[in-house]
Amino acid sequence: MDPVISIIVPVHNQERFIGKCLDSILSQSFTHFEVIVINDGSTDRSGIICDAYAKQDQRVTVLHTTYSGVSSSRNKGVQAARGAYIGFVDGDDYVEGRMYEWLYRTCQETNSDIGICKLGREIDGRLVNHSSPEELYIQELGHQEALRHLFKGYLYRFSLCNKLFKRSCFAGVMFPEGRIHEDLAITYHLFANANQAVYVHYTGYVYVKQDNSILTAHYYEKRLDAFTAWNEIIPFMHTHYPQLAVEVNTCFAYQCVDHAYYIVNQVQVKKRQKQYLAVIQTCIRQHDHLIRKKAAYHLPIDPS
Repeated sequence: MDPVISIIVPVHNQERFIGKCLDSILSQSFTHFEVIVINDGSTDRSGIICDAYAKQDQRVTVLHTTYSGVSSSRNKGVQAARGAYIGFVDGDDYVEGRMYEWLYRTCQETNSDIGICKLGREIDGRLVNHSSPEELYIQELGHQEALRHLFKGYLYRFSLCNKLFKRSCFAGVMFPEGRIHEDLAITYHLFANANQAVYVHYTGYVYVKQDNSILTAHYYEKRLDAFTAWNEIIPFMHTHYPQLAVEVNTCFAYQCVDHAYYIVNQVQVKKRQKQYLAVIQTCIRQHDHLIRKKAAYHLPIDPS
């Protein structure tokens, strides 16, 4: 019998963390799943550790590949997946014991294609923004509302890992290989392919902040891949969802300011700083006509 959920875990040189990650998955209260570990060219003991887990638990499969990045690993995992639903866990993070039970059950009860839970953060070994059991609630979201909340960023954002997707959401969607910010680049497509989503206010996924994380290291050129994604997001959303222009434009503006702040404060070479800021400026100018057109509908009327 095929598993109900396929959980994809890309791993690259994470020998310190992968044991805790896999333990948290294998101890889930929901048990009808497979774990597809993509050992992405690790040069430490990560591959050996993952193989040991595969020998101990038949639900674990390990694919060993040459290094090609997270996007490529996730694509390989999706291609190998047999489950009706697909989830993602990064090799240095972990999940709470009932995460997949909550996400799968609420998807079934509400006929939703995407289940979403709250994303927790662990910093210096301390769990922050954790929700208590008394705060738990469930919110059903129609197709358009789910996309609206994706860009508003209050209930959830673009991260894939605190979400469970029906397999059909991946029709025609692949991760962009060779780029980072891959979650930003495809999550809106997955939501566009979903009829309905459901949010559970339960801290199910825990992101562990690492000193050498791609997104917590000093700003560097590959971070600008985010604006390659925005060059795709803005025309798609303005074409197919013009009624969400305010949320999309606001999210874009926030990310422009956020990236500019880190460029100014973390890039020490002035020439490089100007080059990076120019990428953001070019992206803004490229879509200025769409942003201004939609913003005009929401400007306050001068009573004079």
